[in-house]
Amino acid sequence: MQSRFTHRFDLSTPIALAPMAQVSGGALAAACARAGALGLLGGVYGELPWLQTQHALALRLLTDDTPALKRVGCGFISWKLAEDASALDWLLDQAHTPAALMLSFGDPRPYTARLAKRGVPLICQIQRLEQLPWCLEAGAAVIVAQGAEAGGHGMSGVQARASISLVPEMADALATQSPSTLLLAAGGIADGRGLAAALMLGADGVLMGTRLWASAESLAASGAVSAALLANGDDTARSSVFDVLRRKSWPAEFDFRALRNRLHREWDSRINELRAAPDSARADYDAGVAAQDFERAHVTVGEAVGLLRDAPSAVELIERITKQAEALMR
Repeated sequence: MQSRFTHRFDLSTPIALAPMAQVSGGALAAACARAGALGLLGGVYGELPWLQTQHALALRLLTDDTPALKRVGCGFISWKLAEDASALDWLLDQAHTPAALMLSFGDPRPYTARLAKRGVPLICQIQRLEQLPWCLEAGAAVIVAQGAEAGGHGMSGVQARASISLVPEMADALATQSPSTLLLAAGGIADGRGLAAALMLGADGVLMGTRLWASAESLAASGAVSAALLANGDDTARSSVFDVLRRKSWPAEFDFRALRNRLHREWDSRINELRAAPDSARADYDAGVAAQDFERAHVTVGEAVGLLRDAPSAVELIERITKQAEALMR
């Protein structure tokens, strides 16, 4: 399972861990790196204490594995960095050089000089072709084409694209505009079939979230994982409900895919009402989080949730996915 992506980042499988907020911690990033994948810590909102703790954990877990240590990177939300980039600055000041830094949901160009000074490759996650010029101007080494099937945040409403057409179209655009830039597919990929399909569509690898979200090293709550294992892709939906409930001020063009639980169903058709008077619903949500009640608290998964059957170690998952893809590619 070699590709331009594995050669560029010294991997043994063309898989990258999605830098999921409060989920892709040090243990999961380290396990993915040890399995030969690219392990991206979930720096997302720039919460410095969390990042410091999880970064130290990843490095400690890999002190005996220098090649794996070189596969650990991080991901941030671009619009949030515009408010406070202290976590990014801290990361770039550390002795360990990140394998890569992924930026999503905003203009990556303000951070190009900082990354170039440290020699850190830039990965840009985008959802539409019209976003590509910013990334190429920023000197992105890798583009992630994220389809609307993905869990968590992505493009909302009429602008959303499906992976099956977005990935080959992005591959064609890169072949013309920037042939040396690599391409990863994201959204709906949770097994070897998805990995093989992404490669056949022209990607150099995949960014995987939901499947690794349900793993032994993930920081996802056990109750959330249990709920996900009983669900299928029909049970997820994109909306801004949980952004409002979590007090997250996301730009209007992005929304959030999660399981459509009781609280989600109560408000997804009344989003303007929720925005106008959120206090009661927020109290309900907060109580659900405190009680680990996932009919109220969010379960951040994509449409690939229907392909989950278990939550083993990340090493086992990556080996399983890679072997299945190898067999299909043969």
